[in-house]
Amino acid sequence: MTNTKIADEVQERLAVITEADILVGIPSYNNAGTIGHVVRAVQAGLAKYFPGKKSVLINSDGGSTDGTVEAVHRASIEDFHSIFVTHNKRDFFKISIPYHGIPGKGSAFRTIFEIARRLNVRACAVVDSDLRSITPEWIDLLLRPVIELNYDYVAPYYLRHKYDGTITNSLIYPVTRALYGKRIRQPIGGDFAFSGDLASFFLEKDVWDTDVAKYGIDIWMTTTAVANHFRVCQSFLGAKIHDAKDPATDLSGMLYQVIGSTFDLMEIYHDVWKNIKGSEPVPTFGFRYAVGLEPVIVNYEKMIEKFRLGAKELSTIWKTFMPDDLHDFIHNELSRVPVRSFNIPDDVWAAIVYYFALACHGKKINREHLLKSLTPLYIGRVASFVIDTWNSSAAEVEEKIENLCISFENKKELLVKNWEGKTDSKGEQPK
Repeated sequence: MTNTKIADEVQERLAVITEADILVGIPSYNNAGTIGHVVRAVQAGLAKYFPGKKSVLINSDGGSTDGTVEAVHRASIEDFHSIFVTHNKRDFFKISIPYHGIPGKGSAFRTIFEIARRLNVRACAVVDSDLRSITPEWIDLLLRPVIELNYDYVAPYYLRHKYDGTITNSLIYPVTRALYGKRIRQPIGGDFAFSGDLASFFLEKDVWDTDVAKYGIDIWMTTTAVANHFRVCQSFLGAKIHDAKDPATDLSGMLYQVIGSTFDLMEIYHDVWKNIKGSEPVPTFGFRYAVGLEPVIVNYEKMIEKFRLGAKELSTIWKTFMPDDLHDFIHNELSRVPVRSFNIPDDVWAAIVYYFALACHGKKINREHLLKSLTPLYIGRVASFVIDTWNSSAAEVEEKIENLCISFENKKELLVKNWEGKTDSKGEQPK
Protein backbone atom coordinates (compact mmCIF):
# COMPACT_ATOMS: atom_id res chain seq x y z
CA MET A 1 0.00 0.00 0.00
CA THR A 2 1.44 3.37 -1.02
CA ASN A 3 1.54 5.93 1.77
CA THR A 4 -0.58 9.04 1.47
CA LYS A 5 1.13 12.39 0.97
CA ILE A 6 1.76 14.05 4.31
CA ALA A 7 3.43 17.45 4.53
CA ASP A 8 6.95 17.66 5.94
CA GLU A 9 5.88 19.76 8.94
CA VAL A 10 3.26 17.15 9.86
CA GLN A 11 5.83 14.38 9.42
CA GLU A 12 8.04 16.25 11.88
CA ARG A 13 5.20 16.51 14.43
CA LEU A 14 4.43 12.80 14.08
CA ALA A 15 8.10 12.02 14.66
CA VAL A 16 7.98 14.02 17.90
CA ILE A 17 4.78 12.29 19.05
CA THR A 18 6.25 8.87 18.07
CA GLU A 19 3.32 6.79 19.41
CA ALA A 20 -0.15 7.41 20.84
CA ASP A 21 -2.93 5.49 22.54
CA ILE A 22 -5.93 7.19 20.92
CA LEU A 23 -6.52 9.06 17.68
CA VAL A 24 -9.70 11.00 16.88
CA GLY A 25 -10.19 12.12 13.30
CA ILE A 26 -12.47 14.88 12.05
CA PRO A 27 -12.81 15.04 8.25
CA SER A 28 -13.97 18.46 7.08
CA TYR A 29 -14.86 20.65 4.14
CA ASN A 30 -16.16 24.16 4.74
CA ASN A 31 -17.46 23.49 8.25
CA ALA A 32 -16.19 26.61 10.01
CA GLY A 33 -19.54 27.22 11.70
CA THR A 34 -19.61 23.89 13.56
CA ILE A 35 -16.15 22.34 13.73
CA GLY A 36 -14.96 24.44 16.70
CA HIS A 37 -17.68 22.90 18.88
CA VAL A 38 -16.75 19.41 17.64
CA VAL A 39 -13.07 19.93 18.44
CA ARG A 40 -13.82 21.21 21.96
CA ALA A 41 -16.19 18.30 22.64
CA VAL A 42 -13.53 15.81 21.51
CA GLN A 43 -10.83 17.47 23.62
CA ALA A 44 -13.08 17.55 26.68
CA GLY A 45 -14.09 13.92 26.19
CA LEU A 46 -10.50 12.75 25.94
CA ALA A 47 -9.51 14.77 29.00
CA LYS A 48 -12.46 13.68 31.11
CA TYR A 49 -12.66 9.98 30.24
CA PHE A 50 -9.14 9.06 29.14
CA PRO A 51 -6.84 11.35 31.16
CA GLY A 52 -4.03 8.82 31.31
CA LYS A 53 -3.97 8.19 27.56
CA LYS A 54 -1.78 9.91 25.00
CA SER A 55 -4.24 11.32 22.45
CA VAL A 56 -4.04 12.93 19.02
CA LEU A 57 -6.77 14.86 17.22
CA ILE A 58 -6.40 14.92 13.42
CA ASN A 59 -8.42 17.29 11.26
CA SER A 60 -8.25 15.95 7.69
CA ASP A 61 -9.46 18.83 5.53
CA GLY A 62 -10.51 18.83 1.89
CA GLY A 63 -9.37 22.34 0.99
CA SER A 64 -11.86 24.45 2.93
CA THR A 65 -12.05 28.13 1.99
CA ASP A 66 -14.32 29.35 4.80
CA GLY A 67 -11.83 29.32 7.68
CA THR A 68 -12.44 25.74 8.82
CA VAL A 69 -8.76 25.00 9.46
CA GLU A 70 -8.32 28.26 11.34
CA ALA A 71 -11.36 27.37 13.47
CA VAL A 72 -9.70 24.05 14.36
CA HIS A 73 -6.53 25.81 15.49
CA ARG A 74 -8.49 28.33 17.56
CA ALA A 75 -10.72 25.78 19.28
CA SER A 76 -9.56 24.88 22.77
CA ILE A 77 -10.75 24.54 26.33
CA GLU A 78 -8.95 26.98 28.59
CA ASP A 79 -10.64 26.21 31.92
CA PHE A 80 -10.68 22.45 32.42
CA HIS A 81 -11.83 22.91 36.02
CA SER A 82 -15.21 23.90 34.60
CA ILE A 83 -15.78 20.34 33.40
CA PHE A 84 -14.35 18.76 36.55
CA VAL A 85 -11.29 17.08 35.12
CA THR A 86 -7.59 17.10 35.61
CA HIS A 87 -5.70 17.35 32.37
CA ASN A 88 -2.12 17.00 31.28
CA LYS A 89 -1.79 19.08 28.10
CA ARG A 90 1.43 17.30 27.17
CA ASP A 91 -0.63 14.19 26.39
CA PHE A 92 -2.92 15.88 23.85
CA PHE A 93 -1.87 16.87 20.32
CA LYS A 94 -3.92 18.59 17.63
CA ILE A 95 -2.99 18.53 13.93
CA SER A 96 -4.81 19.86 10.87
CA ILE A 97 -3.70 18.41 7.55
CA PRO A 98 -5.01 18.64 3.98
CA TYR A 99 -5.81 15.27 2.42
CA HIS A 100 -4.92 14.27 -1.13
CA GLY A 101 -6.63 12.08 -3.72
CA ILE A 102 -10.22 11.97 -4.93
CA PRO A 103 -12.24 14.75 -3.23
CA GLY A 104 -14.44 13.13 -0.62
CA LYS A 105 -14.78 11.76 2.87
CA GLY A 106 -13.03 8.50 2.04
CA SER A 107 -9.82 10.28 1.06
CA ALA A 108 -9.98 12.15 4.37
CA PHE A 109 -10.33 8.85 6.22
CA ARG A 110 -7.38 7.39 4.36
CA THR A 111 -5.15 10.10 5.82
CA ILE A 112 -6.54 9.38 9.30
CA PHE A 113 -5.93 5.63 8.90
CA GLU A 114 -2.37 6.29 7.74
CA ILE A 115 -1.53 8.46 10.74
CA ALA A 116 -3.15 5.94 13.07
CA ARG A 117 -0.87 3.26 11.70
CA ARG A 118 2.22 5.44 11.95
CA LEU A 119 1.49 6.24 15.59
CA ASN A 120 0.57 2.62 16.37
CA VAL A 121 -2.60 3.69 18.15
CA ARG A 122 -4.79 1.20 19.95
CA ALA A 123 -8.13 2.91 19.32
CA CYS A 124 -9.45 5.40 16.76
CA ALA A 125 -12.65 7.36 16.39
CA VAL A 126 -13.97 9.57 13.61
CA VAL A 127 -16.74 12.11 14.04
CA ASP A 128 -18.51 14.38 11.57
CA SER A 129 -17.51 18.04 11.44
CA ASP A 130 -21.07 19.39 11.11
CA LEU A 131 -22.35 17.95 14.40
CA ARG A 132 -24.17 20.29 16.75
CA SER A 133 -25.25 17.64 19.26
CA ILE A 134 -21.89 16.01 20.03
CA THR A 135 -20.94 15.96 23.72
CA PRO A 136 -17.78 14.78 25.53
CA GLU A 137 -19.69 11.60 26.45
CA TRP A 138 -19.72 10.55 22.78
CA ILE A 139 -15.96 10.06 22.93
CA ASP A 140 -16.28 7.76 25.93
CA LEU A 141 -19.15 5.76 24.39
CA LEU A 142 -17.33 5.28 21.09
CA LEU A 143 -13.83 4.49 22.38
CA ARG A 144 -14.36 2.54 25.60
CA PRO A 145 -15.70 -0.64 23.92
CA VAL A 146 -12.48 -0.76 21.89
CA ILE A 147 -10.08 0.10 24.73
CA GLU A 148 -11.62 -1.94 27.55
CA LEU A 149 -13.73 -4.64 25.83
CA ASN A 150 -11.59 -5.34 22.76
CA TYR A 151 -14.23 -4.60 20.16
CA ASP A 152 -12.87 -3.78 16.72
CA TYR A 153 -15.71 -1.64 15.41
CA VAL A 154 -18.23 0.58 17.18
CA ALA A 155 -21.10 1.95 15.14
CA PRO A 156 -23.23 4.86 16.35
CA TYR A 157 -26.81 4.42 17.49
CA TYR A 158 -28.64 7.67 17.85
CA LEU A 159 -32.12 9.08 17.63
CA ARG A 160 -32.92 11.19 14.59
CA HIS A 161 -36.01 12.96 13.35
CA LYS A 162 -38.24 10.53 11.49
CA TYR A 163 -37.48 12.26 8.19
CA ASP A 164 -33.75 12.62 8.74
CA GLY A 165 -31.51 9.81 7.50
CA THR A 166 -33.97 8.53 4.91
CA ILE A 167 -31.26 6.80 2.85
CA THR A 168 -30.34 4.82 5.96
CA ASN A 169 -33.89 4.05 7.05
CA SER A 170 -35.38 3.09 3.71
CA LEU A 171 -32.44 1.55 1.95
CA ILE A 172 -29.03 0.97 3.53
CA TYR A 173 -30.09 -0.38 6.94
CA PRO A 174 -32.64 -2.86 5.53
CA VAL A 175 -30.28 -4.06 2.79
CA THR A 176 -27.17 -4.51 4.95
CA ARG A 177 -29.16 -6.11 7.75
CA ALA A 178 -30.73 -8.63 5.37
CA LEU A 179 -27.44 -9.37 3.61
CA TYR A 180 -25.07 -9.74 6.55
CA GLY A 181 -27.45 -10.61 9.37
CA LYS A 182 -26.38 -7.90 11.85
CA ARG A 183 -28.77 -5.23 13.16
CA ILE A 184 -26.40 -2.28 12.99
CA ARG A 185 -28.94 0.53 13.06
CA GLN A 186 -26.75 3.28 11.60
CA PRO A 187 -24.37 1.62 9.13
CA ILE A 188 -23.63 4.99 7.50
CA GLY A 189 -24.04 7.13 10.60
CA GLY A 190 -20.79 9.08 10.19
CA ASP A 191 -19.38 8.68 13.72
CA PHE A 192 -17.49 5.47 14.42
CA ALA A 193 -14.69 3.95 16.48
CA PHE A 194 -12.38 1.12 15.55
CA SER A 195 -9.24 -0.64 16.70
CA GLY A 196 -5.81 0.22 15.40
CA ASP A 197 -5.68 -3.25 13.85
CA LEU A 198 -8.86 -2.61 11.90
CA ALA A 199 -7.57 0.80 10.77
CA SER A 200 -4.52 -0.95 9.29
CA PHE A 201 -6.78 -3.56 7.68
CA PHE A 202 -8.85 -0.78 6.07
CA LEU A 203 -5.73 0.95 4.82
CA GLU A 204 -4.48 -2.11 2.97
CA LYS A 205 -7.63 -2.42 0.85
CA ASP A 206 -7.34 -1.27 -2.76
CA VAL A 207 -10.34 1.07 -2.82
CA TRP A 208 -8.89 4.56 -2.54
CA ASP A 209 -9.24 5.43 -6.21
CA THR A 210 -12.87 4.28 -6.35
CA ASP A 211 -16.24 5.70 -5.29
CA VAL A 212 -15.44 4.63 -1.72
CA ALA A 213 -13.20 7.70 -1.58
CA LYS A 214 -16.24 9.92 -2.10
CA TYR A 215 -19.48 9.08 -0.28
CA GLY A 216 -19.10 5.32 0.11
CA ILE A 217 -16.63 5.14 2.99
CA ASP A 218 -19.13 4.66 5.84
CA ILE A 219 -20.96 1.68 4.35
CA TRP A 220 -17.64 0.23 3.16
CA MET A 221 -16.18 0.38 6.68
CA THR A 222 -19.24 -1.20 8.30
CA THR A 223 -19.57 -3.97 5.71
CA THR A 224 -15.83 -4.70 5.67
CA ALA A 225 -15.77 -5.06 9.45
CA VAL A 226 -18.83 -7.33 9.56
CA ALA A 227 -17.99 -9.46 6.52
CA ASN A 228 -14.45 -10.08 7.76
CA HIS A 229 -15.69 -11.19 11.18
CA PHE A 230 -14.26 -8.38 13.28
CA ARG A 231 -15.97 -7.87 16.65
CA VAL A 232 -18.70 -5.25 16.15
CA CYS A 233 -21.05 -3.40 18.49
CA GLN A 234 -22.91 -0.09 18.67
CA SER A 235 -23.19 2.70 21.24
CA PHE A 236 -26.21 4.87 21.93
CA LEU A 237 -25.18 8.50 21.59
CA GLY A 238 -28.47 10.34 22.04
CA ALA A 239 -29.59 12.80 19.37
CA LYS A 240 -27.85 13.41 16.09
CA ILE A 241 -28.41 17.04 15.16
CA HIS A 242 -26.43 18.21 12.15
CA ASP A 243 -26.84 20.08 8.89
CA ALA A 244 -29.66 17.93 7.55
CA LYS A 245 -31.05 18.18 4.02
CA ASP A 246 -34.57 17.92 2.64
CA PRO A 247 -34.94 14.32 1.40
CA ALA A 248 -36.36 15.72 -1.86
CA THR A 249 -33.19 17.64 -2.73
CA ASP A 250 -29.42 17.29 -2.94
CA LEU A 251 -29.34 13.50 -2.78
CA SER A 252 -28.85 12.07 -6.27
CA GLY A 253 -25.04 12.11 -6.09
CA MET A 254 -24.90 10.75 -2.56
CA LEU A 255 -27.50 8.05 -3.28
CA TYR A 256 -25.54 6.99 -6.37
CA GLN A 257 -22.28 6.68 -4.43
CA VAL A 258 -23.74 4.91 -1.39
CA ILE A 259 -25.91 2.39 -3.22
CA GLY A 260 -23.13 1.85 -5.76
CA SER A 261 -20.70 1.00 -2.95
CA THR A 262 -23.31 -1.29 -1.38
CA PHE A 263 -23.78 -3.19 -4.64
CA ASP A 264 -20.00 -3.40 -5.20
CA LEU A 265 -19.59 -4.91 -1.75
CA MET A 266 -22.24 -7.50 -2.62
CA GLU A 267 -19.93 -8.71 -5.41
CA ILE A 268 -16.93 -8.92 -3.08
CA TYR A 269 -18.73 -10.67 -0.22
CA HIS A 270 -21.23 -12.87 -2.06
CA ASP A 271 -19.86 -15.99 -0.37
CA VAL A 272 -20.48 -14.34 3.00
CA TRP A 273 -24.07 -13.15 2.53
CA LYS A 274 -25.57 -15.83 0.30
CA ASN A 275 -26.19 -18.32 3.13
CA ILE A 276 -27.21 -15.88 5.86
CA LYS A 277 -30.87 -16.01 6.85
CA GLY A 278 -32.60 -13.57 9.17
CA SER A 279 -30.67 -11.24 11.46
CA GLU A 280 -29.47 -10.86 15.02
CA PRO A 281 -28.88 -7.87 17.31
CA VAL A 282 -25.36 -6.68 18.08
CA PRO A 283 -24.23 -5.62 21.58
CA THR A 284 -25.37 -2.08 22.33
CA PHE A 285 -23.75 0.15 24.93
CA GLY A 286 -24.92 3.39 26.50
CA PHE A 287 -28.05 4.44 28.35
CA ARG A 288 -30.98 4.95 25.99
CA TYR A 289 -33.18 7.95 26.70
CA ALA A 290 -35.68 10.17 24.89
CA VAL A 291 -34.32 13.34 23.31
CA GLY A 292 -35.69 16.43 21.64
CA LEU A 293 -35.09 16.55 17.90
CA GLU A 294 -35.09 19.37 15.39
CA PRO A 295 -37.84 19.01 12.77
CA VAL A 296 -37.00 18.11 9.18
CA ILE A 297 -39.36 19.80 6.73
CA VAL A 298 -40.45 17.64 3.78
CA ASN A 299 -42.73 18.26 0.81
CA TYR A 300 -44.17 14.90 -0.23
CA GLU A 301 -46.21 16.42 -3.07
CA LYS A 302 -43.01 17.69 -4.67
CA MET A 303 -41.44 14.28 -4.13
CA ILE A 304 -44.32 12.49 -5.85
CA GLU A 305 -44.03 14.89 -8.79
CA LYS A 306 -40.36 13.95 -9.13
CA PHE A 307 -41.24 10.27 -8.94
CA ARG A 308 -43.87 10.54 -11.67
CA LEU A 309 -41.58 12.52 -13.94
CA GLY A 310 -38.93 9.86 -13.48
CA ALA A 311 -41.44 7.08 -14.19
CA LYS A 312 -42.22 8.68 -17.57
CA GLU A 313 -38.58 9.17 -18.52
CA LEU A 314 -37.00 5.99 -17.13
CA SER A 315 -39.68 3.37 -17.58
CA THR A 316 -37.91 1.79 -20.55
CA ILE A 317 -34.79 1.18 -18.43
CA TRP A 318 -36.76 -0.39 -15.58
CA LYS A 319 -38.70 -2.63 -17.97
CA THR A 320 -35.51 -4.37 -19.09
CA PHE A 321 -34.93 -5.99 -15.69
CA MET A 322 -38.18 -5.82 -13.71
CA PRO A 323 -41.00 -8.39 -13.92
CA ASP A 324 -43.99 -7.07 -15.86
CA ASP A 325 -46.32 -6.90 -12.86
CA LEU A 326 -43.83 -4.88 -10.81
CA HIS A 327 -43.11 -2.55 -13.71
CA ASP A 328 -46.81 -2.04 -14.42
CA PHE A 329 -47.49 -1.19 -10.77
CA ILE A 330 -44.78 1.46 -10.80
CA HIS A 331 -45.44 2.91 -14.23
CA ASN A 332 -49.22 2.75 -14.37
CA GLU A 333 -50.91 2.41 -10.97
CA LEU A 334 -48.63 4.76 -9.04
CA SER A 335 -48.89 7.36 -11.80
CA ARG A 336 -52.68 7.60 -11.42
CA VAL A 337 -53.38 7.17 -7.72
CA PRO A 338 -54.34 10.32 -5.72
CA VAL A 339 -51.42 11.87 -3.84
CA ARG A 340 -52.77 11.06 -0.38
CA SER A 341 -53.23 7.42 -1.41
CA PHE A 342 -49.74 7.08 -2.89
CA ASN A 343 -48.11 3.97 -1.39
CA ILE A 344 -45.16 1.73 -2.21
CA PRO A 345 -45.58 -1.29 0.10
CA ASP A 346 -42.60 -2.73 1.96
CA ASP A 347 -42.40 -5.96 -0.03
CA VAL A 348 -42.65 -4.08 -3.32
CA TRP A 349 -39.84 -1.73 -2.29
CA ALA A 350 -37.64 -4.67 -1.25
CA ALA A 351 -38.25 -6.32 -4.63
CA ILE A 352 -37.40 -3.09 -6.48
CA VAL A 353 -34.08 -2.73 -4.66
CA TYR A 354 -33.14 -6.36 -5.19
CA TYR A 355 -33.92 -6.19 -8.91
CA PHE A 356 -31.67 -3.14 -9.17
CA ALA A 357 -28.90 -5.08 -7.42
CA LEU A 358 -29.36 -7.97 -9.84
CA ALA A 359 -29.34 -5.67 -12.86
CA CYS A 360 -26.10 -4.13 -11.61
CA HIS A 361 -24.67 -7.62 -11.09
CA GLY A 362 -25.71 -8.68 -14.61
CA LYS A 363 -23.96 -5.68 -16.19
CA LYS A 364 -26.46 -5.51 -19.06
CA ILE A 365 -27.18 -1.82 -18.51
CA ASN A 366 -24.78 1.10 -18.17
CA ARG A 367 -24.01 1.15 -14.46
CA GLU A 368 -24.28 4.92 -13.98
CA HIS A 369 -27.57 5.14 -15.87
CA LEU A 370 -28.96 2.19 -13.92
CA LEU A 371 -28.02 3.46 -10.47
CA LYS A 372 -29.13 7.03 -11.15
CA SER A 373 -32.48 5.74 -12.38
CA LEU A 374 -33.10 4.51 -8.82
CA THR A 375 -33.37 8.11 -7.55
CA PRO A 376 -37.02 8.80 -8.49
CA LEU A 377 -38.06 5.41 -7.11
CA TYR A 378 -36.25 6.16 -3.87
CA ILE A 379 -37.93 9.58 -3.69
CA GLY A 380 -41.28 7.90 -4.28
CA ARG A 381 -40.65 5.41 -1.49
CA VAL A 382 -39.72 8.22 0.91
CA ALA A 383 -42.88 10.12 -0.06
CA SER A 384 -44.89 6.96 0.64
CA PHE A 385 -43.18 6.64 4.04
CA VAL A 386 -43.88 10.30 4.88
CA ILE A 387 -47.57 9.94 4.05
CA ASP A 388 -47.79 6.72 6.07
CA THR A 389 -46.05 8.17 9.14
CA TRP A 390 -47.29 11.76 9.11
CA ASN A 391 -49.00 11.38 12.49
CA SER A 392 -46.81 8.58 13.87
CA SER A 393 -44.68 8.80 17.00
CA ALA A 394 -40.97 8.00 17.00
CA ALA A 395 -41.68 4.55 18.45
CA GLU A 396 -44.30 3.84 15.78
CA VAL A 397 -41.91 4.94 13.04
CA GLU A 398 -39.21 2.64 14.38
CA GLU A 399 -41.70 -0.24 14.34
CA LYS A 400 -42.47 0.49 10.68
CA ILE A 401 -38.75 0.47 9.85
CA GLU A 402 -38.45 -2.88 11.66
CA ASN A 403 -41.27 -4.25 9.49
CA LEU A 404 -39.49 -2.99 6.38
CA CYS A 405 -36.31 -4.78 7.42
CA ILE A 406 -38.25 -8.02 7.89
CA SER A 407 -39.64 -7.62 4.35
CA PHE A 408 -36.09 -7.34 3.02
CA GLU A 409 -35.08 -10.44 4.96
CA ASN A 410 -38.10 -12.38 3.67
CA LYS A 411 -37.43 -11.32 0.06
CA LYS A 412 -33.73 -12.24 0.19
CA GLU A 413 -34.28 -15.67 -1.36
CA LEU A 414 -35.38 -13.90 -4.55
CA LEU A 415 -32.01 -12.17 -4.62
CA VAL A 416 -30.02 -15.33 -3.90
CA LYS A 417 -31.72 -17.41 -6.60
CA ASN A 418 -31.41 -14.72 -9.25
CA TRP A 419 -27.78 -14.00 -8.35
CA GLU A 420 -26.76 -17.61 -8.75
CA GLY A 421 -28.61 -18.02 -12.04
CA LYS A 422 -31.35 -20.35 -10.81
CA THR A 423 -33.90 -18.04 -12.41
CA ASP A 424 -33.67 -15.56 -15.26
CA SER A 425 -33.01 -11.83 -14.83
CA LYS A 426 -36.64 -11.11 -13.99
CA GLY A 427 -36.96 -13.80 -11.35
CA GLU A 428 -38.79 -16.30 -13.54
CA GLN A 429 -37.92 -19.97 -13.98
CA PRO A 430 -36.00 -20.62 -17.23
CA LYS A 431 -38.10 -22.26 -19.92
